[in-house]
Amino acid sequence: MTMKIDSNYDVVIIGGGAAGLSGAVVLGRSRRSVLVVDAGEPRNAPAEGVHAFLTRDGVSPAELLRIGRKEAESYGAVIVNGSVTATARTEDGFSVTLDDDTVVGARRLLLTSGLVDELPDVPGLRERWGKDVVHCPYCHGWENRDKVIGVLGTGPMAVHQVMMFRQLSPKVTLFVHTMPELSDEDREKLAARGVGVIDSPVTAVESTGDALTGVVTEDGTTHAVQTLAVAPGFRPRSDMMAGLGLDTVPHPMGIGTVVETDPRGLTSVPGVWAAGNVTDPMAQVIKASADAVRAAAVINADLIEDEVNADLARYRSGQRPVNASARASIRLKVP
Repeated sequence: MTMKIDSNYDVVIIGGGAAGLSGAVVLGRSRRSVLVVDAGEPRNAPAEGVHAFLTRDGVSPAELLRIGRKEAESYGAVIVNGSVTATARTEDGFSVTLDDDTVVGARRLLLTSGLVDELPDVPGLRERWGKDVVHCPYCHGWENRDKVIGVLGTGPMAVHQVMMFRQLSPKVTLFVHTMPELSDEDREKLAARGVGVIDSPVTAVESTGDALTGVVTEDGTTHAVQTLAVAPGFRPRSDMMAGLGLDTVPHPMGIGTVVETDPRGLTSVPGVWAAGNVTDPMAQVIKASADAVRAAAVINADLIEDEVNADLARYRSGQRPVNASARASIRLKVP
């Protein structure tokens, strides 16, 4: 941990990426006590820049987080470096155990821990991930326009991915690899778009210095490429929620699993919301942030409803109302 933390918070946010910090800003501006626990493993760390984020296009992921942390802290959010190892239900909400055995209480939880990209097992591929081995045409396409692009086929969405990258370059080749067998119609579409098809499985990815140079196939051929697009599997970082019974479900496109939520971000576990890539693997940074903003607003409204009901019960019993500052002092044990 990097700083002293209190024992109880209105909301504990698990994950301090763009989604988590956006949620913290909204809740902080609503005068909620917020703890953000960040493991420091952002999915987009290898990327040179964040894209399609209005006014921040091209900013490095690290710089975006630095700015975001400063903004969240300016509204009173407490941010600690560490990870959550366990969560459990309590009488007043939840207990959250951190990796240094600190335990804090939370009335509500917001899960913004992101996901893990499970890459194909091809030698040399992971070393170039986020550089010239990419997955998203909207995240990396402009930077790879007109280059020689290979697409590594690993699943049913490979042809769709090819067509997305074909929009960006006329020099695209599909490596069938482990994807389902191509239909005659798909082969015709690829031919019509001038996309080459290599049926021999890929055995390695080659690079020289700091640049991808080629894809090696089982027949011994090395195919020159400058960029390789892959479709990883997606696994949400949600193991710390197992004690609450939070399950994952298969993504409808067959690309991994996700934490399922309703349109407000509420999960199947009452009091637990989720936003960002943990619920939507294809969400770019700006959408992940927007989803967390919405979830945070719903969390605040949910807390308000609890407080109104509690104050109403006191009022009806003849007790004096508890004002907001007094409530905060009681909650945070401020002398």
